[in-house]
Amino acid sequence: MADGPVAEVLLRRLETADGGLDSAELAAELGVEHQAVVGAVKSLQALGEIIEAELRSTKHWELTAEGEEIDREGSHEVRVFHSVPPEGLAQSELMRLPSGKVGFSKAMSNKWIRVDKSAADGPWVFRVVDSVEDEVQRRLQLVRGGQAEKLGEKERSELKKRKLLTEVTLKTYWVSKGSAFSTSISKQEAELNPEMISSGSWRDRSFKPYNFSACGILPDSGHLHPLLKVRTQFRQIFLEMGFTEMPTDNFIESSFWNFDALFQPQQHPARDQHDTFFLRDPAEALQLPMDYVHRVKRTHSQGGYGSQGYKYNWKLDEARKNLLRTHTTSASARALYRLAQKKPFTPAKYFSIDRVFRNETLDATHLAEFHQIEGVVADRGLTLGHLMGVLREFFTKLGITQLRFKPAYNPYTEPSMEVFSYHPGLKKWVEVGNSGLFRPEMLLPMGLPENVSVIAWGLSLERPTMIKYGINNIRDLVGHKVNLQMVYDSPLCRLDAEQGSPKTKGTT
Repeated sequence: MADGPVAEVLLRRLETADGGLDSAELAAELGVEHQAVVGAVKSLQALGEIIEAELRSTKHWELTAEGEEIDREGSHEVRVFHSVPPEGLAQSELMRLPSGKVGFSKAMSNKWIRVDKSAADGPWVFRVVDSVEDEVQRRLQLVRGGQAEKLGEKERSELKKRKLLTEVTLKTYWVSKGSAFSTSISKQEAELNPEMISSGSWRDRSFKPYNFSACGILPDSGHLHPLLKVRTQFRQIFLEMGFTEMPTDNFIESSFWNFDALFQPQQHPARDQHDTFFLRDPAEALQLPMDYVHRVKRTHSQGGYGSQGYKYNWKLDEARKNLLRTHTTSASARALYRLAQKKPFTPAKYFSIDRVFRNETLDATHLAEFHQIEGVVADRGLTLGHLMGVLREFFTKLGITQLRFKPAYNPYTEPSMEVFSYHPGLKKWVEVGNSGLFRPEMLLPMGLPENVSVIAWGLSLERPTMIKYGINNIRDLVGHKVNLQMVYDSPLCRLDAEQGSPKTKGTT
C-alpha cells in the first residue's frame, strides 16, 4: 500500500472518523483482505488502550460455485428445455448433456417437457410449452446484487436446498478511539533488562501491563490412552465395592487352567469355540498341581461331587498344552484354588482387568487381542439373587440402572445369565455382560467347602470405551492404525454416573 501499513492507516482514518470504523468497510476502501484489517486491530489492542474494538456478527447470503454458474448460464432445467428442439430429442441423448440429469427432473416437475415412450427407438422428449422464464437465475441475480431480502423465506430455502445459495456469517470489528488514543505507534517493552536499569532509559519507555492472572506454559507430559482411562475408572469401582485385584500376569496359560479346571471337556465343542492360539515353544506346561490335576481328571472321566462327569478318557498331555489365554477366568480359577488352600475358609471378592487373546477375524468390532473385565465373589450360601443384586450395584456405579437378565449357557457356570441394559442413544436393549454361578464340578475339586458358592460376571473393556469416546471402529482404538493425536486430545474419562441420583445416564 502506498499510504503506509494498515495499522497506521486505520489510526489516521479513526482520528477523523465520527464515532468509529467498521473493519469490513475499511478493508473494502483500502482494497485489502479483511483479515489484514483484523490483524491490525489485534496488534493495536496489544499495545494498550489505543483503540477499542467491539466484535460484531452479521449474516448474508452468497452464491455457491454452482449458483454462480447458473447466474451466468441459466438454470439446469432451462438449459434442458432449450436443448429440446420442436421436433423432439431422444431421452438417452438428452441425458448425456452436462445439465441433463438434474435439469430433466426439474423440467418434468415444472411440466415444461413430456416423455413419449411409444417410439420404436426408445423414449423421446418433447416440449409442452413454447417458452419459459428462468426464475432460478432471476432469484440468484437478486442475491448477487445484494437484494436477497426481496426473496421470501421459502424461495431462499429452496435455493439453499439445491446448494445454490449459502448463508455466511461475517465477523467484523467496530473500532473506536481508546482512552490512550494516538496516531503514533510506539512499541511497548515486554521485559526490563539490566541495560535499561543501568542507563535509566526505562523511565522514558512504555511497558506492557503485567498480567498476574496469566497461566504459565504447561510442561510437556505424558498422556493416557483412552483404554487406560476407562480401565482406571472400572478399577476404582471395584475397589469401592471392596474387591481385591487378582494377579493376571499369565498371558501364556496351560490348557489345564484355561479349560480343564473350568470343567470344560477336552473334546467338547465349547472348547473349540474360543479359536485359541496354541504355542509351539514351549509347547507344554511342566509344573501343575498334580493332586488337584488328579481330582479334575476323576471329575471329568468318572464324575464325583454329585456329578456323573463326561465319561471320557481324560488326557494329561492335552491339559499340558500351552496357549495364549482366551479369558481371564483362568486367573479366577488360580485365585480360587489358592483361596481353597487357606484354612479355615475366608470369604473373598476378586476382580481382574487384563488382556486375552483369540484367533478372531479382524473387523470393526473384533480384534485378536482385547481386554476382559471380571468380578468374582466367593462366600457361603450365595444364590442367583445375590448375583443379581451385586450386578445391579456394579452397573449402577457405571451409570447403568435399567437392567434385564436372560438365561444363557456357559460351560463352567450354572445357572448362567446374559445382562442387558437399555441404551437411550440406540433406543434398544444391548448386551453389556455375562454372568453365572460357578459349577460345583469346578469348585469342589479345588478343595472349597461344599456350602461355598462363587458368583462371577464379565464384560469387555473396549466396548464401553468405544461408546464413551464415540469410536465406531475398534482398530481406531487399538492397533497399528491408531492416530496418536487421539491419545493427546481425548479428555479425562468420567463415566456418566450421577452421585446420589436415582436416575443416571446409561453408558455401556
